[in-house]
Amino acid sequence: MIRIARPADAAAINDLLGQLGYPDQDTAARIHDWQADPTSTAYVADAGGNILGVVAVHVGPYFERPGSWARIVALVVAEEARGQGIGSQLMTAAEEFAAEHGCLRIELSSSDRRTEAHVFYERRGYVNQSGRSSWFRREAAPQ
Repeated sequence: MIRIARPADAAAINDLLGQLGYPDQDTAARIHDWQADPTSTAYVADAGGNILGVVAVHVGPYFERPGSWARIVALVVAEEARGQGIGSQLMTAAEEFAAEHGCLRIELSSSDRRTEAHVFYERRGYVNQSGRSSWFRREAAPQ
C-alpha cells in the first residue's frame, strides 16, 4: 500500500536512506515539516507495517516562465524488495502529486554509479540530461 509518510515511519525511512549512504538524521522532524508544506510530500510503500520504500517530492514555481516543476528529492526501495514494482508505484504517486499541482516537468538526480536506477528512470520516460547541462552546487555558509 502506498500512503503518506508519517513521523512514526522515521526509523524505517532512516534505514532505507542508509542503504544509499545517507546519514541518520532527524527524519521525524523533516517528515513533520513536509506534512505542513502543501508543496511537498513523501510517500511510503507499507507492506503490513513493513516500510519497503519511500519517495519524496517537492513542487516549485518557475520564475522565468509560467507554471511549476517538481523535483523527486529521494527515492529508495529496500534492497530485498527491488524489482517487485514498488519503485514504480512510488514514482506514480509522486508523479500524480506533481500533476495535481500543475507541474510541467519533473526532475531528479541520480548518482552516476547507480546505473540500474538510470535504466529504471529511462523506462519511465525520464531523459538523461548528462552532457546537455551542468549541475553546480555549493554548501551554504553556516548561520
